[in-house]
Amino acid sequence: MKQSLLELRHVTRHFPIKEGLFLKKAVGQVKAVEDVSFEIQEGETLGLAGESGCGKSTTAKMVLLTDEPTSGEMLFEGQVTAAFSKTDLRKYRKSVQAVLQDPFSSLSPRMKVWEIIAEPLLVNEKLSRREVRARVDELLHLVGLRPGSADLYPHEFSGGQRQRIAIARALSMNPKLLVLDEPVSALDVSIRAQIMNLLRDLQKELGLTYLLIAHDLATLRHMCDRIGIMYLGELVELASGEDMYTQPSHPYTQALLKAVLPTDPDEHWQAAPMAGEIPSPLNPPTGCRFHTRCPHAMPVCSEKKPTYSRRAAGHIVSCHLYE
Repeated sequence: MKQSLLELRHVTRHFPIKEGLFLKKAVGQVKAVEDVSFEIQEGETLGLAGESGCGKSTTAKMVLLTDEPTSGEMLFEGQVTAAFSKTDLRKYRKSVQAVLQDPFSSLSPRMKVWEIIAEPLLVNEKLSRREVRARVDELLHLVGLRPGSADLYPHEFSGGQRQRIAIARALSMNPKLLVLDEPVSALDVSIRAQIMNLLRDLQKELGLTYLLIAHDLATLRHMCDRIGIMYLGELVELASGEDMYTQPSHPYTQALLKAVLPTDPDEHWQAAPMAGEIPSPLNPPTGCRFHTRCPHAMPVCSEKKPTYSRRAAGHIVSCHLYE
């Protein structure tokens, strides 16, 4: 039976808005993430999707400990991260690594490839120069690059090759969890499948666990065991990858999927009605946050926040239609 590697329990992240030149006074809060709970099992890929500003990247930053929750807690291998000692924190940062969206800006143009990949090793491990170079060559081979390319600079590579370098750097610490924040969105369409297949192969070979942040639903379907849909800071639906596409329950999830163009040009396509703009996270709507744009909105939707209903094994949805 697989064990839970990472768990978020009722995690909330609010950013205060302050005014004033010297004596800054809090005048409001951006409610970026609100009461989000999920867990990631060892060896699986959990995807988070939603429109820009839905809170998925803020959630990723909290997992990476570059941002702290306002409330709630995170557990890694059963241990609360807020209670980590310095030793625990150092171990966590080795175990949880990130691959970011843009390989053009995430790699230093002044460093050779071997220096970029070796930097975490030099900081965290006591290895000789020969051992470091051997490890760098091993990592380059693992991501499909020639070891001889270690002495080149990032500008001498294509976008897909740069992302392979970024993946090699993330793997240098032998992590357990990779946070993939839009890892293929900045790449040409022809290269995306290669990088996604590489990530899946590495997962099988190394036993990695992924938290994948993406807005491209096709990427999520190809990569993920389970998918969570976020709207205005809240997790509105969580299901297996197959159930999310064959039995979407939340009206927002249905609208997202119907907005995707079909692969068959002869297939009839009609976008789902989703009126209006995303409300401001400064002052989100009461009750269900999606009710201002939902075609199925009822009076209760503006008055009461929905609880999670179980649609099937492992499939939950936050919507009054199913209560």
